[in-house]
Amino acid sequence: MPVAGRIMAAWKRSGLPSTAGEGGLTMAQDLLVDPDALREQVRLKYREVAVDPGAGFHFHTGRGLASRLGYEASAVGALPDRAVESFAGVGNPFSLRRLAPGEKVVDVGSGAGFDSFIAAGQVGHDGQVAGIDMTPEMLARSRQTAGALGLAHVQFREGLAEALPVEDAWADVVISNGVINLCADKQAVFAEILRVLRPGGRLQFADIANGRPVPAEALRDIDLWTGRWTMVTCAPIPA
Repeated sequence: MPVAGRIMAAWKRSGLPSTAGEGGLTMAQDLLVDPDALREQVRLKYREVAVDPGAGFHFHTGRGLASRLGYEASAVGALPDRAVESFAGVGNPFSLRRLAPGEKVVDVGSGAGFDSFIAAGQVGHDGQVAGIDMTPEMLARSRQTAGALGLAHVQFREGLAEALPVEDAWADVVISNGVINLCADKQAVFAEILRVLRPGGRLQFADIANGRPVPAEALRDIDLWTGRWTMVTCAPIPA
């Protein structure tokens, strides 16, 4: 059985709710928080990061953050301020493996486009990068920057991590940085990632993990979902 089939079968055996289906995004039962309410809070927060990146946030942003996370100084230095100042990742997905020239990449939760632009430099003009984001202000910023840089092989699409606007088996690599933790239905997110990856493709992502039990009341507190506590980089997961 393919990897995607094995994962879906394991979900069914677990008895956990699943929104993955042939018809695309469907509503799951028993999610910890309301997905629409959570998305609205996330949009409001990252709208502020896009519009006023110099404001104070409870998480780090910009070039200083990219340096601490180990991004290649030459790659970051080649980008204009508008491509870097709204960066708010939690790790460096490229530390897991450098992308190869010509690869097709999907950036889930691309924000202002920083990771997409780093990916574009690695895959070159023979590759393609599709950044997916749900915040209009972030999309506007990323598209304007891509146009100013003349990156014809990079595009930004409006969409949700749970319903990626990408065709089946299109991507060689899916990247994501500090986004999956902000999604109420992670099963749907990973199902979509598996759908858009070609056979043998890979997932490289950085995100937040908690190693201790969380009280039930905290799990259902949306305000706590949008907080950022610790930065970790996860190992790649082959498709």
